[in-house]
Amino acid sequence: MPDIVETILTVDEDNQSLKASQLLASHTGLSQTRIKDAMQKGAVWLSRGKGTKRLRRASKPLQVGDRLALNYNARLLEQTVPEPGLVHDAHDYSVWFKPYGLYCQGSRWGDFASINRWVETHLPAMLDCAERPVFMVHRLDRATTGLMLLCHNKRAARLFSEMFRDNAVDKRYQAIVKGDFSVFAEDHEVDEKVDGKSARSLFSHVEHRSGFSLVNVQLLTGRKHQIRRHLSFLGYPIAGDRLYGSEAEDSHECDLQLQSVSLQFTCPISGEDQRFSVADNQRLSW
Repeated sequence: MPDIVETILTVDEDNQSLKASQLLASHTGLSQTRIKDAMQKGAVWLSRGKGTKRLRRASKPLQVGDRLALNYNARLLEQTVPEPGLVHDAHDYSVWFKPYGLYCQGSRWGDFASINRWVETHLPAMLDCAERPVFMVHRLDRATTGLMLLCHNKRAARLFSEMFRDNAVDKRYQAIVKGDFSVFAEDHEVDEKVDGKSARSLFSHVEHRSGFSLVNVQLLTGRKHQIRRHLSFLGYPIAGDRLYGSEAEDSHECDLQLQSVSLQFTCPISGEDQRFSVADNQRLSW
């Protein structure tokens, strides 16, 4: 049985009466059980007219001209999904602790290992409430742990997206880096472009031991991998950084030691000042 299967099928009059799982199984050799599991995990797509979305129900009626796409990767579909922890529920939005290895969004291969899909499917049982949509308004790397804010309606998503875009949310991080970072003054600013765009970060030394330092981080802009790239630029790569670490053998000693430790903002809906921090027992350990 193949570990990776990619196929695109067009529904015609001869196969329109079949279920999507039957149709895909007949063309791939995969069992309907595996196809249905892949559907539930977001690996099957339905294109109809100008729209394309994930197909999760094998019983959904098909129409002539529909296109089915299966992106099956056995290794990815069998992975264990780390569970996030609910920090605060405000109905319009919620704050979560994202563990290492949990994605922020899905891919064509599936979305079951992403925090937004996990929350969408598990929140009703957790809180004994109705289902809520989940909207992403900011992201963390798969390897970064810590606090994330998710929205549950379009209005909240629009308001919080604007706040994150305008840096109206105070985001603080901590990182364990290689070397003695105490050589830098408090709030040492790095103003170094990332991918050709302005990028600014503030770093402050907290503690040094055994060749590593704990560093506080404040983002003044939000570019992809900004913290990791700025610390590597300074010559103090984050422990466990497989992309920007200085030495290959050292970069595999541990998971990436970077964490989103606090979020502070004025709620755009209630007007209340809010601050959330990572619990002491979930902080980076060294």
